[in-house]
Amino acid sequence: MSEPIKKSDTAVQLQDATYSLWQLVLYFLKLGTIGFGGPVALVGYMFRDLVEKRRWISESDYKDGLALSQLAPGPLAAQLGFYLGYVHYSVLGATLVGIAFVLPSFLMVVALGWAYAAFGGLTWMQAVFYAVGASVIGIIAFSAYKLTSKTIGKDWLLWAIFLVVAVYTVVTETEEVIMFLAAGILYWLVKAPPKGLKWRNMGFIGLAEPAKNALGAVQATDSGTLWNIFTFFTKAGAFVFGSGLAIVPFLFSGVVKEYQWLTDHQFLDAVAVAMITPGPVVITTGFIGYLVAGFPGASIAALATFLPAYLLTIIPAPFFKKYGKRPGINAFVTGVTAAATGAITGAVIVLGKRSLVDVPTVSFALATLLLLWKSKKVSEPIIVLAASIIGLIVYPITH
Repeated sequence: MSEPIKKSDTAVQLQDATYSLWQLVLYFLKLGTIGFGGPVALVGYMFRDLVEKRRWISESDYKDGLALSQLAPGPLAAQLGFYLGYVHYSVLGATLVGIAFVLPSFLMVVALGWAYAAFGGLTWMQAVFYAVGASVIGIIAFSAYKLTSKTIGKDWLLWAIFLVVAVYTVVTETEEVIMFLAAGILYWLVKAPPKGLKWRNMGFIGLAEPAKNALGAVQATDSGTLWNIFTFFTKAGAFVFGSGLAIVPFLFSGVVKEYQWLTDHQFLDAVAVAMITPGPVVITTGFIGYLVAGFPGASIAALATFLPAYLLTIIPAPFFKKYGKRPGINAFVTGVTAAATGAITGAVIVLGKRSLVDVPTVSFALATLLLLWKSKKVSEPIIVLAASIIGLIVYPITH
């Protein structure tokens, strides 16, 4: 009996799909428009809607996508969306789903960026961000706590990485990509070294220096603000592990300290904007880009942030099931995650010193932290909106 003719992978994918590409794109367009709650909530919505309710995506495909999204750097929810679009509709599906998911929140932050640039000097807007900036400190603090309790555990090496990076961030008020890479390599070599390789002989810290110099050389040869925006935000998307607020310390280091595009308070306002808009939290990069160079800056910043995540999702997707669960890869990601968590914790202290300047701002931050601690039903956007209303009342009294 002759063997059946084998179909191409793309044909098999299309045959297995029980939904059209247009239906999937419309779903992600809706999720990007009304999906509040941050990355954890967004990936939960995808599982509920696409796996449990509509059964468009199998549970095994969803889990593979989630694992790959956690393994690669970049925004978790956007990466999972890329992968789910890829499952049945390959690169075209991943591309269209990504655009549909990111576009609504991008347009919102551009509109808010225009309003901020046009009316930022008005008392009412200062009042809103006076309270919201303080509340964001509470949100980041709670995020750091959750990440620490989830990722560090009782591993002494992870705690050492966490503390070193946290202290470095507080003291220098900057973040070094090389520390993340070194943390991942260190944990990999200690916990899951290649066979026959002794980690103590690797001298990986010395090998890391040329990489650091290469990154510095890229920045040194930059010409023009838009090119600087592109290179910096590409680096942010390519080297920041974790999700959502994990990118905050990296952005603070470059946007405020290195390039001095924004002041401390403007940066916190940018994070606050990301909190009150739906979709991926890292869309704050679009707001920052707008403040620096208008609509072109916003477009380039958003594209540069999501492009590495997109490429690091669709390129390894076909091979992930075979290689993704190897101990060495998992160990590397664990070490990098510990470093990222330490950087977030340090950033809470650095940003808090600038935002919590009086009794009301300290009260806003503590109240936010308490609400998130005690109630699982209160979402970050609701807290930020409530803080903005209270700020309109309190700011005229204190100023």
